[in-house]
Amino acid sequence: MSSTLHTSPRQRWTGLAVLVLAVTLVAVDATVLSLAIPSISETLRPSGTQLLWIGDAYSFVLAGLLVSMGALSDRIGRKKLLLAGSTAFGAASLLAAYAPGPGWLILARALLGVAGATIMPSTLSLIRALFPDDRERATAIGIWGAGATAGAALGPVVGGALLEHFWWGSVFLLNIPVLLLLLVLGAWLLPESRDPRPGRWDVLSVLLSLAGVIGVVYAVKEAAAHGVARWDVPLAAVPGAAALTVFVRRQLRLPTPLLDVRLFADRRFTAAVLASLTALIGLSGVVFVTSQYLQLVRGYEPLQAGLAELPAFAGAVVGGLLTARLVRRTGARAALTAGLLAMGLGVGMIGWVQQDTTYLVVAAAFLIVGTAEGVVYTLGADLVLGAAPADKAGAASAVSETAYELGTALGIALVGSVATSLYAGGLAVPAGTDPEAAARAGESLGGAVEAAAGLPAPLAEPLLASARGAFVHGMNVAAVLAGASLLAASVLAWRLLRGLPRAAREHDRPAPRDGRSAQQPAERVTADA
Repeated sequence: MSSTLHTSPRQRWTGLAVLVLAVTLVAVDATVLSLAIPSISETLRPSGTQLLWIGDAYSFVLAGLLVSMGALSDRIGRKKLLLAGSTAFGAASLLAAYAPGPGWLILARALLGVAGATIMPSTLSLIRALFPDDRERATAIGIWGAGATAGAALGPVVGGALLEHFWWGSVFLLNIPVLLLLLVLGAWLLPESRDPRPGRWDVLSVLLSLAGVIGVVYAVKEAAAHGVARWDVPLAAVPGAAALTVFVRRQLRLPTPLLDVRLFADRRFTAAVLASLTALIGLSGVVFVTSQYLQLVRGYEPLQAGLAELPAFAGAVVGGLLTARLVRRTGARAALTAGLLAMGLGVGMIGWVQQDTTYLVVAAAFLIVGTAEGVVYTLGADLVLGAAPADKAGAASAVSETAYELGTALGIALVGSVATSLYAGGLAVPAGTDPEAAARAGESLGGAVEAAAGLPAPLAEPLLASARGAFVHGMNVAAVLAGASLLAASVLAWRLLRGLPRAAREHDRPAPRDGRSAQQPAERVTADA
């Protein structure tokens, strides 16, 4: 049986701790794999395309289902969906850990995406239910964002430590103890919340959303890797775009849409979503290629590479925690634009990194990128929630999370594909190299390192030198392009937010005595008796 209640400060902040644990779980899974890529390449021997799919299948499926699962959480209860998804996440983690081949690993990553789609929007929408006051919510979202980036930082470090002693599948087993803790604490501490007038969950809209997002993103990925003339690019792009068009039109007609697309008429909402999308494209793409650069070009061990990436994630934690204060001082427009601008400059710095560049330059670039991303992502999530009605928080937060996951997937796909394409075009295989070894070297830098291990020194050394040089060139060009896209996004954000009131004024308003926001109606929050 349930009873309606107003949560106390203690309930709100202990509930937030559980939600941070949940988002940490998903964040760990998104980053822990990057350091395992060389080990997976050696053990499972995936092709270059399979390697990219192993990296981004999780994010593609997650992005395709986030809006649907966010709307479902509004209807059946956010706590209920969060706990169910966490259980499924554990089962998929076990499948990934013991995958016998690249196909099985791609499938397991996709199933992790399905489960992850039930977790992410539930965490952010529960924050909206727990913290109706604008200023408290801004602080809570900053802590939530810091937890996400701390989890992303924990992934490479703990994953690197595991890879020093165990096989690559151990990085997925890392999820299990976190899941057990989440299930126990979540069932005990979290209140339930849902939309009091949810309406029907439209299955056709779910299918249209899934087909549209996956179709379009797949087409973009393949076009970046192989060119627009490839046969499967239009085969995926045209139906995908058509599905999204029908999806939008259907949402405009439904009395209770899966996603209220009219939210995009709010410039705050649109600017926040575009900023989050572009920021994650830059961050995830750079982390994907630099993880390989640190291990396969500079020769770092997995744990050493994980520690080398810490400035990015430490900066993101700091940026997330400082966002609310920064917005109160400068306003949302200036903070979001400056974050994107700084991030573009930091990503662009990777364009000048060479094989022998001092690590301090790399660390400085990581720190700038991470701190700026923490500000952009946290502020973007706050703007999205602030623009949406409280009873639609699940669907609105799912849009923010969709931008996050699409950005992660597109970053790996676009930046990774550009780097891979330039690597393949710039690789010079020494004459006399075995054709099978040459083909393996042409697939990826990891393949070149593996192929060189079986060649005599007169062939292995020039092959490795050429492969490393070609990879660094590809990384440089991809980083410059990603940096340019972030600079363009900063200009767009500045224009979209022009003329809007400073968000600082909203956060400075005193909270009403009952703890509710002056703008938003009370959310239905219940505790299990």
